[in-house]
Amino acid sequence: MKRRVVITGIGLVTPLGSAVQTFWRRLVNGESGIAPIQSFDASEYPVRIAAEVRDWSLADIGEHPRQWPKCPRQTMFSLGAGISAVQDAGVLDSHLDPRRMGVYLGCGEPFTDFDSFTRSIDSANTASSDAQPTVPLHTFDPHRDAAEIEQQYTPNMPALQLAARVGAQGPNLNCIAACVSATQAIGQSLRMIRRGDADVMLCGGAHSCVHPFGVTGFSRLSALSQRNDAPQSASRPFDRDRDGFVIGEGAAVLVAEEYEQARARGANIYGELRGYGSTQDAFRVTDTHPDGRGSIAAMRRALADGGLAASDIEYVNAHGTGTQLNDKVETRAFKQVFGASVDALPISSTKSMLGHATTACGAIELAASLLAMQAEVIPPTINLDHPDPNCDLDYVPNTARERRCRHVLSNNIGFGGQNAALVVSQISHSFRDSLQRAA
Repeated sequence: MKRRVVITGIGLVTPLGSAVQTFWRRLVNGESGIAPIQSFDASEYPVRIAAEVRDWSLADIGEHPRQWPKCPRQTMFSLGAGISAVQDAGVLDSHLDPRRMGVYLGCGEPFTDFDSFTRSIDSANTASSDAQPTVPLHTFDPHRDAAEIEQQYTPNMPALQLAARVGAQGPNLNCIAACVSATQAIGQSLRMIRRGDADVMLCGGAHSCVHPFGVTGFSRLSALSQRNDAPQSASRPFDRDRDGFVIGEGAAVLVAEEYEQARARGANIYGELRGYGSTQDAFRVTDTHPDGRGSIAAMRRALADGGLAASDIEYVNAHGTGTQLNDKVETRAFKQVFGASVDALPISSTKSMLGHATTACGAIELAASLLAMQAEVIPPTINLDHPDPNCDLDYVPNTARERRCRHVLSNNIGFGGQNAALVVSQISHSFRDSLQRAA
């Protein structure tokens, strides 16, 4: 019999706030975290808006920022979300075996913290001022600079730093799979706990693509909204007038825990991590398959893994990027997966408020799904003023909705044809009652 897995802690760093209560209140109120870019001078760029994390520091969670002076932005976010999640779950106070606690994150490719990386390259450039321009990577002093670059900018650094900070001595991994990275990290953590490789996994993801390279790259792919004069209405998933996604950033880390252990220590439970599915379109690098075959298969696998029928799902947190292709294909996929029940199924895209946090998006959205299930309130898809006829499902336009959600599916689709889905469920009343007695 598979070991059950529950979520006992949530930690966040997002454009809508980093306290869980603040994040949820602003999400339900339909507030947008999108504004003109402040982290660099974007005045000459075709896209000048993003959903940035602002007015946040590791000091907010009791960490001294000077302890982490050279860490890239996504490492800072991972530490902030991870430490908050551990504090929320109380796992360190419970004196659990650190060898049974692991970390699995979905963090971006190296050098995504553009400013810090380019400063490091500049410091390594030994060419004289009157020399001909050279490629900076050719001018590293390996005795002086390579070690620092290696230690700060390899993609496993956020997971390593978090494990060191909380003393997690179990499995330690990082997943890079574009926009499904965090989703896959959480799904694989579910499997690791089920098969007994760990009892607790800190799982989720972090990223920051709000930098010149990220904005330029996605702009060249014609993937970004250019509503620079109206940033809060720029992210328009499933709307007829959508013109691309808005880059976001941030992190979410969840504490996934074997449920018998959670019950024994009287842990607070956000929900049960029930099912996981992952597939690949095997189609094109830049386009998802037009029939949504990979996404369909991933959602069906997540449902089967959780022992649920499609009709059991009562809310879906969609990938919902606001690009023309994604929203049409995802709508087709939902129709195939949910069949006759799809017309009564509320679906929303929280990217309309949070932007697209790339490798971190799945973790932030699963956190939103768990909170929706707990609060029995579905966050809206804002800016959905003129529904696209090709996106004709109930996408919860503009206003949050009260709704009991016993089973929730979170869906993600990634660049390169990656697909992943997760299902979370309310715990049974008997389980809730036993937790209350244990407390």
